[in-house]
Amino acid sequence: MVKIGNIELSDFPLLLAPMEDVSDPPFRAVCKENGADLMYTEFVSSEGLIRDAAKSVQKLDIFEYERPVGIQLFGSDVETMGSCAEIASRVNPDLIDINYGCPVKNVACRGAGAALLQDIPKMVKMTESVIKSTHLPVTVKTRLGWDDNTKNIQDVAERLQDIGIKALSIHGRTRVQMYKGAADWSLIAKVKENPRITIPIFGNGDIDTPEKALEYKNTYGVDGIMIGRATIGNPWIFNEIKHYLKTGEKLPPPTMEQRVDVCRRHLEFSIRWKGPVAGVFEMRRHYTNYFKGLEHFKPYRMRLVEAPTFDELDSILKEISNDYSEMVC
Repeated sequence: MVKIGNIELSDFPLLLAPMEDVSDPPFRAVCKENGADLMYTEFVSSEGLIRDAAKSVQKLDIFEYERPVGIQLFGSDVETMGSCAEIASRVNPDLIDINYGCPVKNVACRGAGAALLQDIPKMVKMTESVIKSTHLPVTVKTRLGWDDNTKNIQDVAERLQDIGIKALSIHGRTRVQMYKGAADWSLIAKVKENPRITIPIFGNGDIDTPEKALEYKNTYGVDGIMIGRATIGNPWIFNEIKHYLKTGEKLPPPTMEQRVDVCRRHLEFSIRWKGPVAGVFEMRRHYTNYFKGLEHFKPYRMRLVEAPTFDELDSILKEISNDYSEMVC
């Protein structure tokens, strides 16, 4: 059993990575139904939250069926991050996570996310501020370092553990790499092998098949795996990995009926969360991912993104299920 503070997880938990414009409550719901053990919100801007900005506040929405679930915060100001941890704790998540890994320019160039990898003392102060501001377990997601010359993750892991974080997720790239090239898990393994490290270490980066999950589990010895981009349009990857780890056998690919059913569930959760208009609109970005690779699918995709109501969308989804009934994906 893996423990994060008082949170008990399975022996080798699978985590849904926080992803902007992806890991909202509807997407988290279908990932939970398909085997995710621990999930995180989209990252929440501390500056937006402290100003009570509607978009940031809405990202604090969590639901009982998601648990355990963490709220991820990012920011550049130590005191503001502490205040926001206090605000986020009021909605009663299971943990607070700090983003020290986001590489995108409008985050890192403002001194937040992966930018903190260039200022470890400030990272430590910010983490201390968050820990002191909440009664909840605090975890961190970060990268190997800023660039190839500053892969300081081993020092970072020790220093953050020493001030009280309860788990660390490490993406196997530097900030300069962004998402290019292969993720390097060798340094993640060195963190895990460090006898001083007692907190759970989760690896992240490039896990997109059950076979790779088993290989990385055995090779790098991490306590669990965090999966991001490979879940988009593919939330059943969690159960596929669990089945493979347990049996050594691959589950059959989802049928078109199963794929449509999960897409419909996602749509239902979206409408439940945002209402019949915004819920339909928010879902439009997901159809291409759910039905990637289908021949002659463009007319259906156009109809899906143009349909204004659940009933019309449901009718189109039934057509897709029937017309592609012989396919598996």
